[in-house]
Parts: sequence; C-alpha cells; structure tokens
Amino acid sequence: MLETSARLLALLSLLQLKRDWTSAELANRLEVSTRTVRADIGKLRSLGYPVDARSGVAGGYRLSAGTAMPPLLLDDDEAVAVAIGLGAVATQRIGVEETSLTALAKLEQVLPARLRRRVEAVREATSVVPGAEPPLDLSVLGTVAAAIRGRERLRFGYTKPGDTEEARHIEPQRLVTWGPLWYLLAWDLDRDDWRVFRVDRMVPPAPTGARFQPREIPADDAVEYVVGRVSKAAWTYRARVLVHASAATVAAKILVPVHIEEVDEFTCHVEVGSDNPDRLALWMTQLDIDIEVIDGDELAVAFRRLSTRLRRAAGGGEHR
Repeated sequence: MLETSARLLALLSLLQLKRDWTSAELANRLEVSTRTVRADIGKLRSLGYPVDARSGVAGGYRLSAGTAMPPLLLDDDEAVAVAIGLGAVATQRIGVEETSLTALAKLEQVLPARLRRRVEAVREATSVVPGAEPPLDLSVLGTVAAAIRGRERLRFGYTKPGDTEEARHIEPQRLVTWGPLWYLLAWDLDRDDWRVFRVDRMVPPAPTGARFQPREIPADDAVEYVVGRVSKAAWTYRARVLVHASAATVAAKILVPVHIEEVDEFTCHVEVGSDNPDRLALWMTQLDIDIEVIDGDELAVAFRRLSTRLRRAAGGGEHR
C-alpha cells in the first residue's frame, strides 16, 4: 500500500484523469478499502480541492470547478506539452505574453532535467519560416520574467549599438512587447535612473538572489512609457497625421503602440515615426486608410516621391 501522501497524489491524479469515479473503482486502482478512499477524499477537500460526491449504490466522486485554482498534477507528456505551448503563446501578440512567460518560468523551475531536455529539443528542432518574426530566446525571457515575479535583482552584459558590451545591474519591473521585439523596463542601480533594455541584446542574465521593493513607474502606463523612451531614441523622423478613420479602427490596424488622439468618431490624429521617411510612407499606404500629413515635411516629401514611383510603375508618369 502506498504511503498516505503518495496515495493522495495518486488519488488526485486519478480524479483529474476522467470525469467520474465510483468508490469501488478508486479503491481498486489504489488497492485500498472504500473507507480509506472516503478518508482520503476528505483530506483532499481540506486542501482546497472541490471533490463532489454522489450518493447511492453507484455513488462516486468527481473533481469539479471551485472558487480558487488548486495545484494540478501533470504527467511527463502533459508537462512538456504545456511548456511548449506556453513558449509558443509568448511569441504571439495576443496580450498574454508576459503572463505566459511567468507561468513558463514557474513550470520550468520544477521540471525534471529529463523533461527540460525534451522541451529544449523541440525548440532547437523548430525552424521559423523566412520573413516571419524572429524566434524569442525563451531562456532569457523566462529568467527575466521570473526575476520580475520574484522581485530579484539581475546582473547581465548588455550589447549596445556598435557591438560594445557593458555590465548592468538592475531591478527588473516590467516586460513590454513591441512588434517583434521585447523590452525590459528596469531601475538601473549603477545609474540611479530608469532604463529600457532590448531583451535580445541581453547576455543571459544571472539572478543575484538580492530582493528589492518595486518602485513607482514614472508614468500611468508602463507601455506608453516604454514606447515613448524607445521611439525617442529610435525615430530620426517624426510626423503627425490626420487619419480618416475612427481611433478604434486605426488601433486595430497599427499593431505597434503609437499615440492616437481621437478627433471625432470618424477621424483621429496619429503620431508616427521612423528612421526612414520613405519606408514610413510605404508602410502607411499599406494600412488602406486615407491620411493627411499635418506636421512632418520629410514624410510629405516621401509621399510625393512614392506617388511619382507608383505613377511611373503604372505607366502613367512623365518619365517612361
């Protein structure tokens, strides 16, 4: 007969395996009496697992939904599938990337070495279609997400533009995705100020074991703050345009965070930027929305150049 703790885990695993069990079925699988099954069911209930009972000759038990999420037991294949699935969700832009990473960090922390090897084997054997978004380094992201959750300081090397590397010591606060890139908002302990780091430029970080108290982010919204800091550094050219569509329509079409100001239910102002005004003009035509450049001479000139090229391509230009 199994020891009580092992038997409880075995019982819980059986209850999670299928919808209904009779007392006799459980007793047979666990090699105990139905009286022991009843006692063990009571212990599971005391631990927060909502086990419903049915009376009668064919009476039995089922694990039902409760008011809180109790721990789940996963077999090897299920654990590997969940880890791979969470990693895949973390690469999507559906609003739960950071939550997926923290869940993945919790799971990988307790995965046996043999299962971690299986997860890594799947990741290493997976290729990305050319032109698709680049794969994320989930080991780095998982470490950062776990440090944010655990309020633990990190040390890492950071590769700056120009391939120079410097050591950083930070208190990680929030992860933010923007297009194919991930950014980390953190308090830089050496510079005594807020900094935004591109995660793909971080040499695999090392938790220090030192804990910290979260600081108040200097903005109402972490995403807006990160976008503002990143765009300020990245955009050489800026423009303000009037878009002939609702703010909600524009937000759905422009997948990267930009500042959108509603004018009325049919128009809005949008602040955009790029390091190349010609690429920005081409990208904005692909949104299939009528726009007017309000402020931004470089973008207006780029639209004129693009218009000339398109007319020439269609055979209607003056230069044939």
